[in-house]
Amino acid sequence: MNAISVPDTLVYIMVSVSAVDSDMREAEMLRIGNIVKTLPVFENYDPDRLVEAAKACRDILQADEGMETVLQIAGQLPAHLHSTAYALATEIAAADRNVSAEEVRLLQLLRQHLKLDRLTSVALETAARARHQIA
Repeated sequence: MNAISVPDTLVYIMVSVSAVDSDMREAEMLRIGNIVKTLPVFENYDPDRLVEAAKACRDILQADEGMETVLQIAGQLPAHLHSTAYALATEIAAADRNVSAEEVRLLQLLRQHLKLDRLTSVALETAARARHQIA
């Protein structure tokens, strides 16, 4: 497998969270686009590349053991970006204000692959939920 860039890896993580429950909701896809356009980690990333990266991720996910492959790719991120990757995953899970059981399970697996401690994970999950609350 060719080396996958850090921004593409982060896109793969977000797309995987959106796709895991077989229902890629519009709110989740819009949030991915907004994240890519605004966060510093994507500063030098061509937003037009997003569709290509999402399709590449889809192809991986459709293969046998596709989700495990994405998790292994995520685990290769530099350690200083592990919490960023998890924060992005929780952001997409919370985007439609309905975190499915499949999304929860994927977040657990991602947390393990990224070797994040429980306290950090809970803080990021809580922050994502708080950002998506409605009055």
